[in-house]
Amino acid sequence: MNGDRSPGELFSLLDDEYARAILIATSKRPMSAKMLSEECGASLPTIYRRIERLVDCDLLTEHTQIAEDGHHYGVYEARLQRLTVDLSDGDLQIAVEERRSEDIADRFTDMWGEL
Repeated sequence: MNGDRSPGELFSLLDDEYARAILIATSKRPMSAKMLSEECGASLPTIYRRIERLVDCDLLTEHTQIAEDGHHYGVYEARLQRLTVDLSDGDLQIAVEERRSEDIADRFTDMWGEL
C-alpha cells in the first residue's frame, strides 16, 4: 500500500461515516457504486466522492465486472485489513495492513467461468 498518506489524511477520511460504511460493506464482498449507495443510504455523487478518496489512499480498489449483456461496470473492494496507530517518543505512526487478495490467475478463472 502507498506509504505517502499522512496520519491526518487517514484520520480525516476514516472520520467520515460514509467512508467507513463503504469500507465495511466492501470488506464483505465487492460492490458497485449503486449497491453501495443503497447499502449506505447515500446519494451516488456522495458515494463516488468517498470512493475516489478511498482509492486515492489505497484503502479501496476497483475491479471491472462484466454483465451478462456485455456491458461492464466497476465494483469496489476494501484493501484495508488492519490499521494500527503507534504514538511513541513524540512521533505518530500509522501502519496499514492490506487484505490478501486472490491470485490474479484465480480471478481470471472465476471470470472465465462466469462467461
